[in-house]
Amino acid sequence: MFKKILIANRGEIALRIIRTCKELGVSTVAVYSEADKDSLHVLFADEAVCIGPANSQLSYLKIPALMAAAEITGADAIHPGYGFLAENAEFSEICEQSGIKFIGPSPDMIDKMGDKAFAKETMKSVGVPVVPGSDGIVNDFNEAKKIAKEIGYPVMLKATAGGGGKGMRIVMDESEIESNFQMASTEAAAAFNNGDLYVEKFIENPHHVEIQVMGDQFGNVFQYGERDCTIQRRHQKLIEESPSPIISDETRQKMGAAALLGAKAVNYEGAGTVEYVVDKDQNFYFMEMNTRIQVEHPVTEMVNDVDLIKEQIRVAAGEKLTKPKHPPFGHCMEFRINAEDFENDFRPSPGKIEDLHFPGGFGVRIDSHIYNNYVISPFYDSMVAKLIVWADTRDEVIVRAKRALQEFIVEGIKTTVPFHLCVLENEQFKKADYDTSFIDKLLNN
Repeated sequence: MFKKILIANRGEIALRIIRTCKELGVSTVAVYSEADKDSLHVLFADEAVCIGPANSQLSYLKIPALMAAAEITGADAIHPGYGFLAENAEFSEICEQSGIKFIGPSPDMIDKMGDKAFAKETMKSVGVPVVPGSDGIVNDFNEAKKIAKEIGYPVMLKATAGGGGKGMRIVMDESEIESNFQMASTEAAAAFNNGDLYVEKFIENPHHVEIQVMGDQFGNVFQYGERDCTIQRRHQKLIEESPSPIISDETRQKMGAAALLGAKAVNYEGAGTVEYVVDKDQNFYFMEMNTRIQVEHPVTEMVNDVDLIKEQIRVAAGEKLTKPKHPPFGHCMEFRINAEDFENDFRPSPGKIEDLHFPGGFGVRIDSHIYNNYVISPFYDSMVAKLIVWADTRDEVIVRAKRALQEFIVEGIKTTVPFHLCVLENEQFKKADYDTSFIDKLLNN
Protein backbone atom coordinates (compact mmCIF):
# COMPACT_ATOMS: atom_id res chain seq x y z
CA MET A 1 0.00 0.00 0.00
CA PHE A 2 1.10 3.57 -0.65
CA LYS A 3 2.54 5.67 2.15
CA LYS A 4 1.39 9.05 0.89
CA ILE A 5 -1.08 10.08 -1.83
CA LEU A 6 -1.27 13.55 -3.36
CA ILE A 7 -4.77 14.44 -4.53
CA ALA A 8 -4.55 16.45 -7.74
CA ASN A 9 -8.02 17.92 -7.40
CA ARG A 10 -10.26 20.09 -5.26
CA GLY A 11 -13.67 20.27 -3.60
CA GLU A 12 -15.86 17.31 -2.73
CA ILE A 13 -13.91 14.67 -4.68
CA ALA A 14 -10.64 15.66 -2.95
CA LEU A 15 -12.36 15.35 0.43
CA ARG A 16 -13.94 12.04 -0.63
CA ILE A 17 -10.51 10.60 -1.48
CA ILE A 18 -8.97 11.92 1.77
CA ARG A 19 -11.63 10.08 3.80
CA THR A 20 -10.84 6.75 2.18
CA CYS A 21 -7.07 7.33 2.54
CA LYS A 22 -7.52 7.88 6.27
CA GLU A 23 -9.36 4.56 6.55
CA LEU A 24 -6.51 2.86 4.67
CA GLY A 25 -3.90 4.46 6.93
CA VAL A 26 -2.41 6.43 4.03
CA SER A 27 -1.14 10.01 4.50
CA THR A 28 -2.59 12.66 2.19
CA VAL A 29 -1.37 15.81 0.47
CA ALA A 30 -3.91 18.39 -0.66
CA VAL A 31 -3.06 20.88 -3.39
CA TYR A 32 -4.97 24.12 -3.65
CA SER A 33 -5.17 27.34 -5.60
CA GLU A 34 -5.15 30.71 -3.86
CA ALA A 35 -8.95 30.78 -4.28
CA ASP A 36 -9.30 27.47 -2.42
CA LYS A 37 -7.15 28.18 0.65
CA ASP A 38 -10.21 27.86 2.93
CA SER A 39 -11.59 24.68 1.35
CA LEU A 40 -12.22 21.65 3.58
CA HIS A 41 -9.92 19.36 1.62
CA VAL A 42 -7.05 21.65 2.64
CA LEU A 43 -8.06 21.44 6.29
CA PHE A 44 -8.51 17.66 6.45
CA ALA A 45 -5.43 16.56 4.51
CA ASP A 46 -2.23 15.77 6.44
CA GLU A 47 -0.31 18.30 4.33
CA ALA A 48 -1.32 21.02 1.89
CA VAL A 49 0.59 22.82 -0.85
CA CYS A 50 -0.49 25.96 -2.70
CA ILE A 51 0.15 25.39 -6.40
CA GLY A 52 -0.88 28.69 -7.98
CA PRO A 53 -3.51 31.36 -8.53
CA ALA A 54 -7.25 30.84 -9.00
CA ASN A 55 -7.02 30.23 -12.75
CA SER A 56 -7.05 26.43 -13.09
CA GLN A 57 -4.66 26.60 -16.05
CA LEU A 58 -2.10 28.03 -13.63
CA SER A 59 -2.88 25.67 -10.74
CA TYR A 60 -4.93 22.45 -10.98
CA LEU A 61 -4.03 21.92 -14.64
CA LYS A 62 -0.36 22.87 -14.29
CA ILE A 63 1.50 19.55 -14.34
CA PRO A 64 4.94 20.93 -13.26
CA ALA A 65 3.38 22.50 -10.14
CA LEU A 66 1.64 19.23 -9.22
CA MET A 67 4.80 17.17 -9.74
CA ALA A 68 6.82 19.64 -7.66
CA ALA A 69 4.25 19.37 -4.85
CA ALA A 70 4.48 15.56 -5.01
CA GLU A 71 8.28 15.66 -4.94
CA ILE A 72 8.68 18.06 -2.00
CA THR A 73 6.14 16.16 0.10
CA GLY A 74 7.46 12.71 -0.79
CA ALA A 75 4.17 11.42 -2.24
CA ASP A 76 4.48 8.00 -3.86
CA ALA A 77 1.12 8.18 -5.68
CA ILE A 78 -1.21 10.76 -7.20
CA HIS A 79 -4.99 10.44 -7.36
CA PRO A 80 -6.46 12.74 -10.03
CA GLY A 81 -10.14 12.44 -8.99
CA TYR A 82 -12.43 13.39 -11.90
CA GLY A 83 -12.18 16.31 -14.30
CA PHE A 84 -9.00 18.40 -14.57
CA LEU A 85 -6.18 15.94 -15.42
CA ALA A 86 -7.98 12.68 -14.62
CA GLU A 87 -7.94 11.54 -18.26
CA ASN A 88 -4.74 13.26 -19.33
CA ALA A 89 -2.30 10.74 -20.81
CA GLU A 90 0.63 13.15 -20.55
CA PHE A 91 0.10 13.54 -16.80
CA SER A 92 -0.14 9.77 -16.35
CA GLU A 93 3.08 9.31 -18.35
CA ILE A 94 5.00 11.96 -16.41
CA CYS A 95 3.95 10.30 -13.14
CA GLU A 96 5.17 6.96 -14.51
CA GLN A 97 8.52 8.45 -15.57
CA SER A 98 8.92 10.09 -12.16
CA GLY A 99 8.36 6.85 -10.25
CA ILE A 100 5.05 8.11 -8.83
CA LYS A 101 2.00 5.88 -9.29
CA PHE A 102 -0.86 7.48 -11.18
CA ILE A 103 -4.07 6.09 -9.66
CA GLY A 104 -5.76 5.46 -12.95
CA PRO A 105 -5.13 3.75 -16.27
CA SER A 106 -1.83 3.77 -18.16
CA PRO A 107 -1.07 6.60 -20.61
CA ASP A 108 -1.66 4.19 -23.50
CA MET A 109 -5.07 3.15 -22.14
CA ILE A 110 -6.16 6.77 -21.61
CA ASP A 111 -5.10 7.64 -25.17
CA LYS A 112 -6.83 4.65 -26.71
CA MET A 113 -10.13 4.82 -24.84
CA GLY A 114 -10.17 8.62 -24.89
CA ASP A 115 -10.17 8.46 -28.69
CA LYS A 116 -13.86 7.77 -29.20
CA ALA A 117 -13.41 6.49 -32.74
CA PHE A 118 -10.76 3.98 -31.61
CA ALA A 119 -12.83 2.94 -28.58
CA LYS A 120 -15.85 2.36 -30.78
CA GLU A 121 -13.88 0.17 -33.21
CA THR A 122 -12.36 -1.79 -30.31
CA MET A 123 -15.77 -2.51 -28.80
CA LYS A 124 -17.22 -3.37 -32.20
CA SER A 125 -14.40 -5.88 -32.81
CA VAL A 126 -15.38 -7.93 -29.74
CA GLY A 127 -19.10 -7.87 -30.45
CA VAL A 128 -20.27 -4.97 -28.28
CA PRO A 129 -23.16 -3.17 -30.09
CA VAL A 130 -22.18 0.27 -31.40
CA VAL A 131 -24.20 3.10 -32.92
CA PRO A 132 -24.06 2.98 -36.75
CA GLY A 133 -21.68 5.61 -38.08
CA SER A 134 -18.33 6.40 -39.65
CA ASP A 135 -15.38 4.04 -39.40
CA GLY A 136 -13.22 6.51 -37.50
CA ILE A 137 -12.52 10.18 -38.23
CA VAL A 138 -14.18 11.93 -41.18
CA ASN A 139 -11.94 14.28 -43.17
CA ASP A 140 -14.45 16.94 -44.18
CA PHE A 141 -18.14 17.77 -44.40
CA ASN A 142 -18.48 16.12 -47.82
CA GLU A 143 -17.41 12.79 -46.35
CA ALA A 144 -19.74 13.39 -43.38
CA LYS A 145 -22.57 14.11 -45.83
CA LYS A 146 -21.95 10.83 -47.68
CA ILE A 147 -21.98 8.77 -44.46
CA ALA A 148 -25.08 10.56 -43.16
CA LYS A 149 -26.90 9.69 -46.36
CA GLU A 150 -25.97 6.00 -45.92
CA ILE A 151 -27.04 5.67 -42.28
CA GLY A 152 -29.97 8.10 -42.47
CA TYR A 153 -30.79 11.36 -40.70
CA PRO A 154 -30.77 12.60 -37.99
CA VAL A 155 -27.05 12.17 -37.28
CA MET A 156 -24.69 13.38 -34.58
CA LEU A 157 -21.34 15.03 -35.31
CA LYS A 158 -19.04 14.26 -32.36
CA ALA A 159 -15.53 15.32 -31.41
CA THR A 160 -13.27 12.27 -31.19
CA ALA A 161 -11.51 13.80 -28.16
CA GLY A 162 -14.67 15.31 -26.71
CA GLY A 163 -16.57 15.31 -23.45
CA GLY A 164 -19.13 17.38 -21.56
CA GLY A 165 -21.10 18.11 -24.73
CA LYS A 166 -18.29 20.07 -26.42
CA GLY A 167 -17.84 19.54 -30.16
CA MET A 168 -21.24 17.87 -30.59
CA ARG A 169 -23.97 18.83 -33.07
CA ILE A 170 -27.26 17.15 -34.05
CA VAL A 171 -27.93 17.42 -37.79
CA MET A 172 -31.50 16.85 -38.92
CA ASP A 173 -31.00 17.02 -42.72
CA GLU A 174 -28.36 17.50 -45.41
CA SER A 175 -28.75 21.27 -45.61
CA GLU A 176 -27.40 21.65 -42.05
CA ILE A 177 -24.34 19.46 -42.25
CA GLU A 178 -21.71 21.87 -43.62
CA SER A 179 -22.29 24.67 -41.08
CA ASN A 180 -22.60 22.26 -38.15
CA PHE A 181 -19.44 20.41 -39.18
CA GLN A 182 -17.44 23.66 -39.12
CA MET A 183 -18.91 24.75 -35.77
CA ALA A 184 -18.35 21.39 -34.07
CA SER A 185 -14.77 21.12 -35.36
CA THR A 186 -13.91 24.67 -34.28
CA GLU A 187 -15.41 24.12 -30.82
CA ALA A 188 -13.57 20.80 -30.41
CA ALA A 189 -10.24 22.33 -31.47
CA ALA A 190 -10.68 25.13 -28.92
CA ALA A 191 -11.70 22.78 -26.08
CA PHE A 192 -9.41 19.79 -26.68
CA ASN A 193 -6.76 21.03 -29.13
CA ASN A 194 -8.16 18.45 -31.55
CA GLY A 195 -10.82 19.29 -34.12
CA ASP A 196 -11.32 15.74 -35.47
CA LEU A 197 -14.93 14.61 -35.78
CA TYR A 198 -16.80 11.39 -36.48
CA VAL A 199 -20.41 10.78 -37.49
CA GLU A 200 -22.94 8.47 -35.90
CA LYS A 201 -26.66 7.86 -36.08
CA PHE A 202 -28.58 10.06 -33.65
CA ILE A 203 -30.78 7.88 -31.45
CA GLU A 204 -34.00 9.78 -30.80
CA ASN A 205 -35.67 9.78 -27.36
CA PRO A 206 -32.83 7.81 -25.74
CA HIS A 207 -31.85 6.90 -22.21
CA HIS A 208 -28.23 7.31 -21.12
CA VAL A 209 -27.19 4.23 -19.14
CA GLU A 210 -23.67 3.37 -17.98
CA ILE A 211 -21.98 0.36 -16.38
CA GLN A 212 -19.33 0.76 -13.65
CA VAL A 213 -16.34 -1.52 -14.17
CA MET A 214 -13.09 -2.10 -12.29
CA GLY A 215 -10.04 -4.10 -13.36
CA ASP A 216 -6.82 -5.16 -11.64
CA GLN A 217 -3.31 -6.19 -12.70
CA PHE A 218 -4.21 -9.89 -12.54
CA GLY A 219 -6.81 -9.83 -15.32
CA ASN A 220 -9.83 -9.65 -12.98
CA VAL A 221 -12.58 -7.32 -14.19
CA PHE A 222 -15.84 -6.84 -12.27
CA GLN A 223 -18.94 -4.82 -13.09
CA TYR A 224 -21.15 -3.27 -10.43
CA GLY A 225 -24.41 -2.78 -12.28
CA GLU A 226 -25.74 0.22 -14.14
CA ARG A 227 -26.53 3.87 -13.51
CA ASP A 228 -29.22 5.74 -15.43
CA CYS A 229 -27.99 9.27 -16.20
CA THR A 230 -30.81 10.36 -18.49
CA ILE A 231 -31.79 13.48 -16.52
CA GLN A 232 -29.32 15.92 -18.02
CA ARG A 233 -29.14 19.40 -19.47
CA ARG A 234 -26.86 20.25 -22.38
CA HIS A 235 -25.20 16.85 -21.93
CA GLN A 236 -24.45 17.63 -18.26
CA LYS A 237 -25.92 15.08 -15.83
CA LEU A 238 -28.07 16.38 -12.97
CA ILE A 239 -29.73 13.27 -11.49
CA GLU A 240 -28.39 9.71 -11.62
CA GLU A 241 -29.97 6.53 -10.31
CA SER A 242 -29.36 2.81 -9.97
CA PRO A 243 -30.83 0.53 -11.10
CA SER A 244 -32.19 2.04 -14.30
CA PRO A 245 -36.00 2.16 -14.12
CA ILE A 246 -36.44 1.51 -17.83
CA ILE A 247 -34.44 -1.61 -18.65
CA SER A 248 -35.46 -5.23 -18.15
CA ASP A 249 -33.38 -7.81 -16.29
CA GLU A 250 -32.53 -9.41 -19.63
CA THR A 251 -31.23 -6.12 -21.05
CA ARG A 252 -29.37 -5.45 -17.78
CA GLN A 253 -27.54 -8.76 -18.02
CA LYS A 254 -26.65 -8.19 -21.68
CA MET A 255 -25.34 -4.68 -21.00
CA GLY A 256 -23.22 -5.85 -18.07
CA ALA A 257 -21.81 -8.77 -20.05
CA ALA A 258 -20.95 -6.47 -22.98
CA ALA A 259 -19.20 -4.00 -20.65
CA LEU A 260 -17.09 -6.81 -19.18
CA LEU A 261 -16.28 -8.07 -22.67
CA GLY A 262 -15.09 -4.63 -23.74
CA ALA A 263 -13.04 -3.99 -20.59
CA LYS A 264 -11.36 -7.41 -20.79
CA ALA A 265 -10.58 -6.89 -24.48
CA VAL A 266 -8.33 -3.93 -23.60
CA ASN A 267 -6.96 -5.46 -20.34
CA TYR A 268 -8.53 -2.59 -18.45
CA GLU A 269 -7.03 -1.65 -15.09
CA GLY A 270 -8.61 0.70 -12.53
CA ALA A 271 -12.02 2.34 -12.37
CA GLY A 272 -13.87 2.92 -15.62
CA THR A 273 -17.34 3.45 -17.00
CA VAL A 274 -18.81 1.96 -20.16
CA GLU A 275 -21.50 4.34 -21.40
CA TYR A 276 -24.44 3.31 -23.57
CA VAL A 277 -27.34 4.97 -25.28
CA VAL A 278 -30.56 2.92 -25.02
CA ASP A 279 -33.47 3.38 -27.42
CA LYS A 280 -37.19 2.96 -26.76
CA ASP A 281 -37.02 -0.72 -27.75
CA GLN A 282 -34.18 -1.39 -25.26
CA ASN A 283 -31.57 -1.74 -27.98
CA PHE A 284 -28.33 -0.49 -26.46
CA TYR A 285 -25.27 0.92 -28.18
CA PHE A 286 -21.78 1.69 -26.88
CA MET A 287 -21.03 5.44 -26.77
CA GLU A 288 -17.72 5.81 -24.97
CA MET A 289 -15.58 4.64 -22.06
CA ASN A 290 -14.52 7.03 -19.32
CA THR A 291 -11.16 6.08 -17.82
CA ARG A 292 -11.70 7.59 -14.36
CA ILE A 293 -13.95 7.57 -11.34
CA GLN A 294 -17.21 9.36 -12.14
CA VAL A 295 -19.01 12.13 -10.26
CA GLU A 296 -21.93 9.73 -9.78
CA HIS A 297 -19.93 6.82 -8.30
CA PRO A 298 -21.69 7.06 -4.87
CA VAL A 299 -24.90 5.72 -6.46
CA THR A 300 -23.09 2.49 -7.31
CA GLU A 301 -21.40 2.40 -3.91
CA MET A 302 -24.73 2.54 -2.09
CA VAL A 303 -26.44 -0.28 -4.01
CA ASN A 304 -23.33 -2.49 -3.89
CA ASP A 305 -22.07 -1.69 -0.36
CA VAL A 306 -18.58 -1.06 -1.75
CA ASP A 307 -16.05 1.80 -1.48
CA LEU A 308 -15.01 2.27 -5.12
CA ILE A 309 -12.26 4.75 -4.22
CA LYS A 310 -10.77 2.16 -1.85
CA GLU A 311 -10.88 -0.49 -4.58
CA GLN A 312 -9.33 1.97 -7.03
CA ILE A 313 -6.42 2.71 -4.66
CA ARG A 314 -5.92 -0.96 -3.80
CA VAL A 315 -5.77 -1.94 -7.47
CA ALA A 316 -3.24 0.83 -8.18
CA ALA A 317 -1.12 -0.51 -5.30
CA GLY A 318 -0.98 -3.90 -7.02
CA GLU A 319 -3.59 -5.72 -4.93
CA LYS A 320 -6.33 -7.98 -6.25
CA LEU A 321 -9.86 -6.68 -6.64
CA THR A 322 -12.31 -7.62 -3.93
CA LYS A 323 -15.10 -9.63 -5.50
CA PRO A 324 -18.50 -7.90 -5.02
CA LYS A 325 -20.22 -9.29 -1.91
CA HIS A 326 -23.61 -9.65 -3.60
CA PRO A 327 -25.67 -8.35 -6.54
CA PRO A 328 -26.82 -4.70 -6.31
CA PHE A 329 -29.74 -4.23 -3.91
CA GLY A 330 -32.29 -1.51 -3.24
CA HIS A 331 -32.51 1.73 -5.23
CA CYS A 332 -30.41 4.91 -5.11
CA MET A 333 -30.49 8.39 -6.63
CA GLU A 334 -27.91 11.16 -6.65
CA PHE A 335 -28.88 14.82 -6.96
CA ARG A 336 -26.18 17.27 -8.01
CA ILE A 337 -26.59 20.43 -5.95
CA ASN A 338 -25.14 23.21 -8.08
CA ALA A 339 -24.70 26.89 -7.22
CA GLU A 340 -27.06 27.87 -10.03
CA ASP A 341 -30.33 29.75 -10.48
CA PHE A 342 -32.44 27.30 -12.45
CA GLU A 343 -35.24 29.84 -12.91
CA ASN A 344 -32.79 32.01 -14.86
CA ASP A 345 -31.44 29.42 -17.28
CA PHE A 346 -29.24 27.82 -14.57
CA ARG A 347 -27.13 30.96 -14.30
CA PRO A 348 -24.10 30.45 -11.98
CA SER A 349 -24.61 31.83 -8.46
CA PRO A 350 -21.26 32.23 -6.71
CA GLY A 351 -21.03 34.00 -3.36
CA LYS A 352 -20.89 33.54 0.39
CA ILE A 353 -22.97 30.88 2.12
CA GLU A 354 -24.73 32.74 4.92
CA ASP A 355 -26.57 29.77 6.41
CA LEU A 356 -26.25 26.04 5.78
CA HIS A 357 -28.04 22.93 6.99
CA PHE A 358 -27.45 19.49 5.48
CA PRO A 359 -30.23 16.87 5.59
CA GLY A 360 -29.69 13.57 7.38
CA GLY A 361 -31.48 10.43 8.49
CA PHE A 362 -31.47 6.83 7.36
CA GLY A 363 -30.48 6.30 3.73
CA VAL A 364 -29.26 9.89 3.22
CA ARG A 365 -25.63 10.73 2.34
CA ILE A 366 -24.05 14.10 1.58
CA ASP A 367 -20.74 14.49 -0.26
CA SER A 368 -19.69 18.14 -0.04
CA HIS A 369 -16.84 20.49 0.75
CA ILE A 370 -18.94 23.52 1.73
CA TYR A 371 -19.71 24.93 5.18
CA ASN A 372 -21.29 27.99 6.78
CA ASN A 373 -19.59 31.23 5.60
CA TYR A 374 -17.71 29.37 2.84
CA VAL A 375 -17.37 31.43 -0.35
CA ILE A 376 -18.32 29.70 -3.61
CA SER A 377 -15.73 30.75 -6.17
CA PRO A 378 -16.73 31.76 -9.72
CA PHE A 379 -13.59 30.09 -11.09
CA TYR A 380 -14.61 26.41 -10.99
CA ASP A 381 -17.43 23.96 -11.59
CA SER A 382 -20.67 25.06 -9.92
CA MET A 383 -21.36 21.77 -8.10
CA VAL A 384 -21.26 22.33 -4.33
CA ALA A 385 -22.73 19.08 -3.00
CA LYS A 386 -24.15 15.70 -3.93
CA LEU A 387 -27.24 14.40 -2.16
CA ILE A 388 -27.32 10.61 -2.35
CA VAL A 389 -30.50 8.83 -1.23
CA TRP A 390 -30.98 5.06 -0.85
CA ALA A 391 -34.12 3.02 -0.08
CA ASP A 392 -35.60 -0.40 -0.88
CA THR A 393 -37.62 0.80 -3.88
CA ARG A 394 -37.63 3.69 -6.35
CA ASP A 395 -40.91 5.03 -4.98
CA GLU A 396 -39.44 5.09 -1.47
CA VAL A 397 -36.33 6.89 -2.74
CA ILE A 398 -38.50 9.60 -4.29
CA VAL A 399 -40.36 10.14 -0.99
CA ARG A 400 -37.14 10.13 1.04
CA ALA A 401 -35.37 12.44 -1.41
CA LYS A 402 -38.21 14.99 -1.23
CA ARG A 403 -37.95 14.96 2.55
CA ALA A 404 -34.16 15.39 2.39
CA LEU A 405 -34.29 18.19 -0.18
CA GLN A 406 -36.84 20.05 1.94
CA GLU A 407 -34.33 19.90 4.84
CA PHE A 408 -31.49 21.16 2.62
CA ILE A 409 -30.97 24.83 3.52
CA VAL A 410 -28.43 27.00 1.70
CA GLU A 411 -28.77 30.76 2.18
CA GLY A 412 -26.78 33.46 0.38
CA ILE A 413 -26.63 31.76 -3.01
CA LYS A 414 -29.09 30.11 -5.39
CA THR A 415 -28.93 26.31 -5.75
CA THR A 416 -30.59 23.58 -7.79
CA VAL A 417 -32.48 22.24 -4.74
CA PRO A 418 -35.82 23.75 -5.95
CA PHE A 419 -35.21 22.27 -9.40
CA HIS A 420 -34.79 18.76 -7.97
CA LEU A 421 -37.99 19.14 -5.94
CA CYS A 422 -39.76 20.17 -9.14
CA VAL A 423 -38.49 17.03 -10.92
CA LEU A 424 -39.59 14.75 -8.07
CA GLU A 425 -43.14 16.14 -8.30
CA ASN A 426 -43.31 15.43 -12.03
CA GLU A 427 -45.60 12.53 -12.93
CA GLN A 428 -43.52 11.49 -15.95
CA PHE A 429 -40.42 11.25 -13.77
CA LYS A 430 -42.29 9.23 -11.17
CA LYS A 431 -43.39 6.77 -13.87
CA ALA A 432 -39.91 6.77 -15.49
CA ASP A 433 -41.56 7.94 -18.71
CA TYR A 434 -38.87 10.30 -19.99
CA ASP A 435 -35.72 10.58 -22.12
CA THR A 436 -32.71 12.91 -22.40
CA SER A 437 -34.97 15.77 -23.56
CA PHE A 438 -36.90 15.69 -20.26
CA ILE A 439 -35.42 18.85 -18.73
CA ASP A 440 -35.97 20.96 -21.84
CA LYS A 441 -39.61 19.86 -21.95
CA LEU A 442 -40.04 20.43 -18.21
CA LEU A 443 -38.65 23.98 -18.34
CA ASN A 444 -40.57 24.94 -21.47
CA ASN A 445 -43.95 23.89 -20.06
